[in-house]
Amino acid sequence: MDLKEFDAALKSYIRPQTFPLAIRMAREGEAMPKRAKFPLRDLRVRVAVCQGFAIARRYGWTLAMRKEDISCPPAKVVFGFEEAIPYYTRGELCAGTYTETIEAGAISEAQIEKFEFGEYKSILVSPLHRAAFEPHLVLIYGNPAQVMRLVIASLWKRGGRLRSGFSGRIDCSDIVVVTIRSKEPQVILPCYGERVFGQTHDDEMAFAIPAARLEEIAEGLEGTHKGGIRYPIPGFLRYEGEFPAKYRRMEEIWERGA
Repeated sequence: MDLKEFDAALKSYIRPQTFPLAIRMAREGEAMPKRAKFPLRDLRVRVAVCQGFAIARRYGWTLAMRKEDISCPPAKVVFGFEEAIPYYTRGELCAGTYTETIEAGAISEAQIEKFEFGEYKSILVSPLHRAAFEPHLVLIYGNPAQVMRLVIASLWKRGGRLRSGFSGRIDCSDIVVVTIRSKEPQVILPCYGERVFGQTHDDEMAFAIPAARLEEIAEGLEGTHKGGIRYPIPGFLRYEGEFPAKYRRMEEIWERGA
């Protein structure tokens, strides 16, 4: 589906407060978008992946994040930019912070989905309406009601339920790796690190959509809108409220003609 058309559908039916994002995993030798900023070269800082997403969705910039641009060690492993050394796989990063023991930390690390080492060379991210590349997925941030609206739209044609997993950490894996591999939309619970470095707000969630599902979900947004599912959600207001006894007394006085 044309990305600008999908962006227009999101603006009409979802009304996100920040730019929806196009994301692509680029391999060795792929041309970079002409207007792409490399964080280390152009911003003079290394960034967490979630931080790069925040820059793109809030500033409207296109970023290309390579190994040298990324500051977050576990993200380098997740995206295959560095190898998963024993210090990581043993659970050392989790233990004492996210898990009680190293053994539990090792279980957590093993269940985070990762690309193979060297599989990709950079992460491209751009506001959807400005993307100069073919994305693997689209990422939308919103409040829980907006994300719910996207969940409903994604089930319009297929029915059933969506299934997503949560760990409270390294949600960049859930956003990119899981979405690409599963080929299914994902509800994203922003992790602790994203709230710190990406400055994601307490009332924000996200929704990731494989590029192949954009047209289907656009049809779902339209179809469910026609069926009466709307955002902003229209509260039911056709009821008569009850007032305090003194207010009712005033009505009684009027009724008696006093």
